[in-house]
Order: sequence, then structure tokens, then C-alpha cells
Amino acid sequence: SPLLELPGAVPGDPPDADIAAHYGDPLREQRRLVEGSGFVDLSNRDVITVAGPDRLRWLHSLLTQHLEALPTGPAGGIDSLLLTPHGHVEHSMAVVDDGERTWLHTEPDCGPALAGFLDSMRFLLRVEVADVSADYAIVWEPVAQPHPDYLSRLRPDGLGGRDLIVPTAELAGYAARAGAPPAGMWPYEALRIAAHQPRAGLDTDQRTIPNEVGWFGTAVHPDKGCYRGQETIARVHNLGRPPRRLVFLHLDGSVETLPGHGSVVEYEGRQVGTVGSAARHYELGPIALALVKRTVPVDAPLLAGGVAAAQETVVDPDTGLHFRPAAAHKS
Repeated sequence: SPLLELPGAVPGDPPDADIAAHYGDPLREQRRLVEGSGFVDLSNRDVITVAGPDRLRWLHSLLTQHLEALPTGPAGGIDSLLLTPHGHVEHSMAVVDDGERTWLHTEPDCGPALAGFLDSMRFLLRVEVADVSADYAIVWEPVAQPHPDYLSRLRPDGLGGRDLIVPTAELAGYAARAGAPPAGMWPYEALRIAAHQPRAGLDTDQRTIPNEVGWFGTAVHPDKGCYRGQETIARVHNLGRPPRRLVFLHLDGSVETLPGHGSVVEYEGRQVGTVGSAARHYELGPIALALVKRTVPVDAPLLAGGVAAAQETVVDPDTGLHFRPAAAHKS
């Protein structure tokens, strides 16, 4: 990223090595974001566009969201998934449509595989898939309203704010005009984790199904059928009890190091899961997200990479069973 040339910029760690981890003071940067000031360079994310009159109907048939009548513009932004035939998460993406093209942005280095799969599924439909990652950058701002100059997507998740799609050639100029200093990935990740928002590839693995990490109902439309992997998702939703569940961890603040990605989570001396993301929050201290077995008691003290941790429920161990009575009550 050209923003790595800004004063104080420190490169991040993989998968975010191409952007800044922070610009000299991550806790102060984090506070500014909470106050609604600043921005985060996410230009390492890959960007795909789909053009053509059949694009929404076609994407609707492949992805987990209801896309046939996706509203145009920032407020129509959603999250969606591409699943394997067995219902495992293969790609996670943010989606927004500008009236002529549908824009998808996904995790670093995932764009070529996603674009390749989509291109292979075009058949005779009037759609055109393009990987435009070299030409466009994603920026996040903690502001929940459309941007006057750039295509924006209001974030539908717990983190909120807006994603901007900025031409890469204009990224440095955007930063100069932003009116507030940038924040790095360390502050951003701390806010994401505190908002209980999992990140594909860090808080998921090749076995993850959406029900385990709270994506059913947010990235998976609850009333949509006929998409790849639907049978698994519907079965777990109808019967309840996903194999694993996402938890938020409050880590022992007296330990200097954070548990690394993939660190073992233990309960009573047994391995019951793995750590996904970990960060230091300016108010909460060290925090993390982890995937643990469904059968782990929701109030059990855990060890995460050898660090004592108190858990907070993100996904109820019986989540599928709880949706049905709620839906019946509403009707």
C-alpha cells in the first residue's frame, strides 16, 4: 500500500503484511476510531466486479444471500458466502451494487480463486466477471452514511461504519484529504473482535459452517434455498446444535503475550478448540475469538494458548433450536 510510506507506519503481519499494523500509537488510533474519526487502509483486500443484466439473478443462485432484488447503493450492502457442496465456508465477501456492476471484496489473496470459480459458472448468462484488485482499494471509516465521492457500503455487521471503494491511484490523495490521521490493522482488529465479528481464514477453517460462527441470518439468508451447500446449513438450523461455536474470550491481562492464531484452547486439561484472532483493546484489554466444541459449558474457564480466559457466548450451543420458537412467536 502507498500508505505504508506515511510517517510512523509499521507493516502488519500476514495476511495483512501489505498494509500498516499501526502508525505509531495503536491504542490512540483505536480511540479515535471509536470517537468516529480516522480511517483504516484495507487495500490488501481483493476486489471483484460482476457486470451484465443477469448478474444479480446469477449471483443469487450461487451465494448464500437473497440477491435478486438487492437494493442499489450504500444501504443495500450485505455480507455473503460461497460454500462448498458440503456447506463449509469457502469464501466470505462484502457485496454492494451500483446499478451497473455488483462489487465483491474478499480476503487478501482470495480474489483469483473466487473470480475463477465465478467465471467458470457463467455458462450462457449475460455476466462478466473481473478481478480489479490492482485498480481498486477498500478503506473503512467509522461513519455510517454514504460518502459523497466514492462508492460506499454501509456495514451491516456489528462493527458498523462504511467501506469505501477507492481507485488505487487515488488512495494517497484520499488519505491527504481525509481530515484525520489513519489507524492501522491492530486497532481495527481489536474493534472487530470486540464486536464479535469473525474474519474468514482467521476465525474459520476448512471445516467451518456458517451456523458455527454466527453467520446464519447475517451472511446467510434464513429463507433462501437452492444454493451450494444449503442442505448442511438447513439441517443444522432445523435440528440445532452446530458441532462448534464461536466464543469471545477475555484474556488474563497480566500475561504480556497474546495467544497466536491456531493456539490450543483447553478445558480441564483437554483440547476443546483453537484461537482465531487476538488483540489488545483500549478498554477491555487482551481479547480473542475462538472456535470451541459445542459441548463446552458456556461459563467454563478456559486456557487459550496457556493464557487464562473467561468466555462470553457469541453463538449459542443450541442456536438452531432457539430460532424456531422465536420465528413462531413472531408469526
